[in-house]
Amino acid sequence: MKIYEKKAPKTTVTIDRYELEKCGENIFFIINILNKRADKINNMIKTELDKNLEKFNFFEKINDLFEKKEIIEISKFFEKLPKPTSIAIQEFLDGELLYYKNQ
Repeated sequence: MKIYEKKAPKTTVTIDRYELEKCGENIFFIINILNKRADKINNMIKTELDKNLEKFNFFEKINDLFEKKEIIEISKFFEKLPKPTSIAIQEFLDGELLYYKNQ
């Protein structure tokens, strides 16, 4: 499943702290896990965006109107994606996020 097919909210939503604590033991530990997962999701999205845009050579002038429209469509698609933090929180609440506690 692609990361952009996740059902995460696209706008900012307040999440009850106690809802997060039900899934884990310590809120600071949970926030650390969510931060690491959000960083990975952000890198995955950036890699995919770069892969989609690499066929266009940005170092030269883009004169073709079709290429400009295609770049705009790709950019709009990635702008509409939910934020990486929202995706990470949704994965955590759905129980899709696996983590191990080092002791």
